Amino acid sequence: MSNKDGKTLDDSQILATVDKVIHEPARLTIMAHLYVVESTDFLFMMRQTGLTFGNLSAHMSKLETAGYIKIVKEFVGKKPHTLLVLTKKGRIAFEEYRKNMKQFFNDLPS
Repeated sequence: MSNKDGKTLDDSQILATVDKVIHEPARLTIMAHLYVVESTDFLFMMRQTGLTFGNLSAHMSKLETAGYIKIVKEFVGKKPHTLLVLTKKGRIAFEEYRKNMKQFFNDLPS
């Protein structure tokens, strides 16, 4: 992997470029689920990730603050419904994260 100047990065430098917002295991799981679907609702994501209501909410807030997901709150009938959508910025960030991690693991000696 190279930096902007075309210099090759070593493993520690590659890890330094890894997005820490995504790298946290719960947020990585959320991002991975959203990467393969157009959108999902809060309860489905809670079941898929095994996170509690509070934990999922906290991680969603961090991802929303980073601009990686959009949280849409609406009512279906009289019930509140929360929808999670991966933003274009989030999709690009996740693809970059995957590329960096793949490069890091590919560069490890066997």
